[in-house]
Amino acid sequence: MTSGQANSPSTPEGDRIAKVIARAGICSRREAEKLIADGRVTVNGKVIASPALNVTGREEIAVDGKVLPAQEPTRLWRYYKEAGLVTTARDPEGRPTVFDKMPGNMPRVVSVGRLDVNTEGLLLLTNDGELARLLELPSTGWTRRYRVRAFGSIGQPDLDRLKEGISVEGVRYGPIEATLDKVQGSNVWLTLGLKEGKNREVKRVLGALGLKVNRLIRLSFGPFQIGDMQPGEVKQVPNRVLMDQLGAHAAQFERKAEASPARGSGKQDQPRKDRPSPKVPAPKSPTPKGKAPRPHRAGAPGKKGPDARPDNKRDNKGKGPNADRRRRS
Repeated sequence: MTSGQANSPSTPEGDRIAKVIARAGICSRREAEKLIADGRVTVNGKVIASPALNVTGREEIAVDGKVLPAQEPTRLWRYYKEAGLVTTARDPEGRPTVFDKMPGNMPRVVSVGRLDVNTEGLLLLTNDGELARLLELPSTGWTRRYRVRAFGSIGQPDLDRLKEGISVEGVRYGPIEATLDKVQGSNVWLTLGLKEGKNREVKRVLGALGLKVNRLIRLSFGPFQIGDMQPGEVKQVPNRVLMDQLGAHAAQFERKAEASPARGSGKQDQPRKDRPSPKVPAPKSPTPKGKAPRPHRAGAPGKKGPDARPDNKRDNKGKGPNADRRRRS
């Protein structure tokens, strides 16, 4: 858009409506454009037919008759997806979805990319569709790393050829780092690293090499790893960590991330449970109501009791075998 267009009276300040819908966590920007084309979006009570509309935030925007919720700070979660779940909001076949398994206090979220129904492991979730769109782009440069079990036989030299990329049935796949970890009976275990994450990429690429994938686990997505999480577990990424990892892109999300404190929705990442907690002394019994606290050191003024000692021996008032000698001197 040129500066002349930006200042044109027909193009008000603000953001495109599809972007605003995506930022509200309803769906991705592309899906928002489809909702608009289907006549399911209204602005101030009027149905709009084109996504070529800027809004300032003062309008009432509704999707399927429901007004957009107030925009929350941008947040990101790590989720350990189990095999057998589909990564869609609704499945026409009636299969369970990852969103059916979310804790009840989770806000509306969208997934960063998708995992096949039989793939398990790390799935990133966010309440900001624009963040999901950014992280999905290959240009972000984040590597997706997978642990793969496949039926068949292969050697490391054949896997090394994937570093140059490969074409399968007319589809070109970018460079893939593949390592043969071990052979287990009729299966091989591999570790793969790729940046594109096209639909069924791992299965199709390894299938072209004569392997049949029978287990696929995503270990990491960029700097975020599955770690010691358990299947079905969800943990929020601290906003400070998220902004650090976004680097130059953080500015467009950081202000909203700090706008208000995050509500309880999926537990925050915590230190590993196997790390010993520091020993903390047992708390002292509370002081009985109405009594002054005991002095904090022996010999303090006003201390009473068998352990008290005078501040100065001259306070003994002559008591003791050497009292007279001290007075004469």
